[in-house]
Amino acid sequence: MIRKAVALISGGLDSMLAARLIQQQGIQVEGINFFTGFCVEGHTHAIRNRDRGRVKRNNALWVAEQLGIKLHILDIVDEYKNVVINPKHGYGANLNPCLDCKIFMVHKAHQWIIENGFDFIITGEVIGQRPKSQRRRYMPVISEESGADDLLLRPLCARNLSETLPERERWVERERLKDFHGRSRKPQIELAREFGFEDYAQPAGGCCFLTDQTYSVKLRDLWDNRGRREYELDDIMLLKVGRHIRPSRKYKLIIAREEGENHFLSGYRHQFQTISTVSHPGPLALVQGESLDPAQLELACAITARFSKGRDAESVELRFSDREQSSRCVRVKPLRADQISQDWVIA
Repeated sequence: MIRKAVALISGGLDSMLAARLIQQQGIQVEGINFFTGFCVEGHTHAIRNRDRGRVKRNNALWVAEQLGIKLHILDIVDEYKNVVINPKHGYGANLNPCLDCKIFMVHKAHQWIIENGFDFIITGEVIGQRPKSQRRRYMPVISEESGADDLLLRPLCARNLSETLPERERWVERERLKDFHGRSRKPQIELAREFGFEDYAQPAGGCCFLTDQTYSVKLRDLWDNRGRREYELDDIMLLKVGRHIRPSRKYKLIIAREEGENHFLSGYRHQFQTISTVSHPGPLALVQGESLDPAQLELACAITARFSKGRDAESVELRFSDREQSSRCVRVKPLRADQISQDWVIA
């Protein structure tokens, strides 16, 4: 009887190696990748000109191709909200609910193997790596609270942990698993070389925007000024793009930094008040919040003009459009850099 395992595929090296180790033991492996809305790859890299030279690929799909396995991409945007907003175990770096995140994803994988007739779960965790979820004392917590218990196998560090069901039942040979530990990446890099993997994602900051300090500051600002901890998918997508400037608790400007962001933000024209430059090349700005009164409009236009090619002009003409797409032109003197309070600048 061929046993079947599902691997949590993040797109990084560790999950790729873990899956290959189990494939080598004759186990049928398929992958799961979870879409939370906070994923890094495929968003800003595809929008910004400065990233134009970077390879644009979904690393999870690419890993699945290298392994020759089927990948199931599961949309968990709505279910994941409670993990982000109310993490039982608190946050790791910035607003990353690291431990709760891993528990939630292993729980979803456990549900999946029951529904699809698979035998156990694989993750690429290594004892002592940087995420909170990979500290030794938390690994039993993940197994227990996810409901997976000893159906959760961590091939890269399994020999440092208690035997799991797949090992006890001899579905896999424990001796062929690894005992990696600590922060050094050398064992993984050497194993990748043995397997012939020459191209793989580097672990630089993780694959989640919630680990990023700048992004977390913007998300906290969103919650603070709404007076409640909630979000929609559009909210968290827009936090990834543009300059965010809040002159007032009543509204925030999201100002494009380059042409690619202008194009991206233009897709939201019908949902927001917008400001665009007319007399000079410049950015599109979304106005997130209440309708602007005349004084707020003048200030918002003067800020937007500051980031246009007319920043040094005596005046700049801009077009303001409301949510109904009724528009009018406004002419203002651009603010100087020292007139934009640092208290306004979120990121």
